Amino acid sequence: VLLAGWLLSGGLIVARATQVQVAQRATWRLQAQQQHRTSEELPAPRGTVVDRGGFELASSREVFRVSVAPREIGDREEVTRLLIGTLGLDEIVVREATNPSKAWRVLPGTHPPSVRDALINVRGIYPESEYSRFYPHGELGAGLLGVVRDGKAHGGIEQWFNGSLRGTVGRAVLQRDAAGREIPGEKFLSIEPRKGGRVILTLDVDLQEIGSEALARSVRETEARGGDLVITDPRTGDILAMVSIHDGSMNALSAINTPYEPGSTLKPLTVAGLLQHGLATLSDSVDTGSGSWTVNSRTISDVYPEGGVMTVSHALEISSNVGVAKAAQVMEPAIQYQNLRDFGLGVQTGVELPGEGSGTLRRPEDWSKQSAVSLAIGYEVSVTPIQMAMAYGVFANGGQLMAPRLVKEIQDSEGQILHRFQSRRVRQVVSPRVTRQISDVLVNAVEDGTGTRARLSTFAVAGKSGTSRAWSNGGYQDGEYFSSFVGFFPAVDPQLLVLVKLDRPKGAYYGGATAAPVTRATMEAILASQRTVLDRRALARVARSQELDEPVTSRPQGEALSPSFAALDGGGMTPNNSPVRVPWSPEEDIVEVTVPDVRGLSARAAVRRMHELGFRVRSDGSGLVTDLVPDAGSTVILGDTVYLISMSPERDE
Repeated sequence: VLLAGWLLSGGLIVARATQVQVAQRATWRLQAQQQHRTSEELPAPRGTVVDRGGFELASSREVFRVSVAPREIGDREEVTRLLIGTLGLDEIVVREATNPSKAWRVLPGTHPPSVRDALINVRGIYPESEYSRFYPHGELGAGLLGVVRDGKAHGGIEQWFNGSLRGTVGRAVLQRDAAGREIPGEKFLSIEPRKGGRVILTLDVDLQEIGSEALARSVRETEARGGDLVITDPRTGDILAMVSIHDGSMNALSAINTPYEPGSTLKPLTVAGLLQHGLATLSDSVDTGSGSWTVNSRTISDVYPEGGVMTVSHALEISSNVGVAKAAQVMEPAIQYQNLRDFGLGVQTGVELPGEGSGTLRRPEDWSKQSAVSLAIGYEVSVTPIQMAMAYGVFANGGQLMAPRLVKEIQDSEGQILHRFQSRRVRQVVSPRVTRQISDVLVNAVEDGTGTRARLSTFAVAGKSGTSRAWSNGGYQDGEYFSSFVGFFPAVDPQLLVLVKLDRPKGAYYGGATAAPVTRATMEAILASQRTVLDRRALARVARSQELDEPVTSRPQGEALSPSFAALDGGGMTPNNSPVRVPWSPEEDIVEVTVPDVRGLSARAAVRRMHELGFRVRSDGSGLVTDLVPDAGSTVILGDTVYLISMSPERDE
């Protein structure tokens, strides 16, 4: 009986074991598969950033990493030679990677899609796709654009619009072995990744390049620590170029985040406030004495004291500290404060970039006895370059403070518009009449005052220079200065505004001597550019009206054409397709010159070079110059037209 019981129990156990093995085998198998099956994210192609004309500033390119499963390789020597030849890797690295003692190795570096095509059918070799961020123009606009490292956006547009650019990740299902290692060839797409959107900037890549070259050259020549350059369309607030250099790098963004005391560039804001509130007129007299004035135990002096009685207009034109400070005495602190606040000082502009500074504008209750006088001439207040550019835009557009616009629109990956950014008027600061009055004085400041080195031969420029002592570690630094100039052109119906600020230049440090020439060089280069945002027809009308007022009838023998005149001739057509002509004196001798060889230069650089040498220019493209008509080395008459044949770069439509 006992034996029968044991046999019965044993039979039940065997039956139960069999039931478990057979009936639940499928369940266990599924659980085992699930334990070794995982999913991973597939990165999405990041969206593109383009300038206002569709030229790419940042994009993503598909690249490949190559992994090796050595134990799957057939002919090891043949595969090793193939990898060395295809990837350009060191033989030692490849042989170590194909050593069968290793189950899985990832080769160093990323490679173009051609690598995938060459290796895709090789047993044991697995090219895997990923995306690398590419900046076609290198360091150009680096601080403004930001950067993507290891999939993370840092700074600039990349960070601010990361949500629009990053796209939507996909997913892949893959198998892992008992040790948790991925099983080669067992990866399957589950969810397709979706590419990020397209951010269209107001930036113009040509103007960005022009500004970068001009600022870098000035920083180098003046041995400054760095500097900023901002180009805007004052009518809309569009930022057309923004360059910041610090310690030799263009990765800075001090144009929006590093305030400085503006010095004399603030004086037009002070005088505009006096005019707007009916507290003074430009013809009012102010006694500057000997060019020095002591008030509340502080002595204010003029750099170049003219002294005596002068009008408010003249005081602003020659940048008299004493004259402007005395004129501003009639302004109540509350009005003086609100006037500067209305121009946008002391608050962020709202530019679409991370880390914007607001500068400093203290309320009247926090002022000292010297504050009102200091503020009138640009001290005890700090501004960012972008704030100052927007403030001067008020004088160029009839009195409106515009918000800066850096982004025009955001599109999805299919080109559908997701959001369009409109130009935004913040407020009417002063009347159009006041802006005309201030603009006229600023023209005089460029023609005969402190800004003569910003003067163009073709168009009247309105602008003002400024110099202020550099502040660091809680006090002013002896012998260190910020030099700046803000100007717009043409003075009538302005199209562009340029601000230049240099950080601690050595040697000559006054804004009129250092920053003003950079402004002029920038304006001349813009005028010489073949592809530009300028309205050439409107410029031609202005040029013709100015020629009627002050005709140009001749120029000295052999003297090169002014780049600004030549640009109108070679850079764009006037109504009826007639080029603007610089009159030549019939008495001038014919001068024969040799056509220079500008092949290999960009069209813009070549046009500028030819203009400097006195040639009229026509260009058929915007890439690298490949040929000239007449040929380089030919003898022609100075002033003849040379045709540049260029190889244009690809452009997004």
